Amino acid sequence: MTGGDIAGLIAAGVFALLVLLLAVPILKLGRVFDEVRTSIRSLSDGATPLMDEVTATVSTTNQQLRKVDGITSNVSDASANISALSSLVAATVGSPLIKVAAFSYGVRSAFAARRKPGSGRRSR
Repeated sequence: MTGGDIAGLIAAGVFALLVLLLAVPILKLGRVFDEVRTSIRSLSDGATPLMDEVTATVSTTNQQLRKVDGITSNVSDASANISALSSLVAATVGSPLIKVAAFSYGVRSAFAARRKPGSGRRSR
């Protein structure tokens, strides 16, 4: 064996050792990628039913909101009707009632003035 052959064998041995040393991290990196793939697959499998549940919940909520919208519309109409009825009662009964009250006050004042003996008028 010549010096070149020995140098070639040493270089081949060092290269083989380098390949073995690099193979271990590459294998570990491969296992990490397998775990990442498994995790992503499990997340994907878990997300699909969750999205289905969210979709069902949103559609149920929309149905309930439609019902609440109908109720609020009816309450708004009822409050407008009550307001109109209140205004009608105030206009119809209020003015004559005030006139009757004023008239009865005047009559009571007149009777009270007649019952008192004439001691004269008092000024304030």
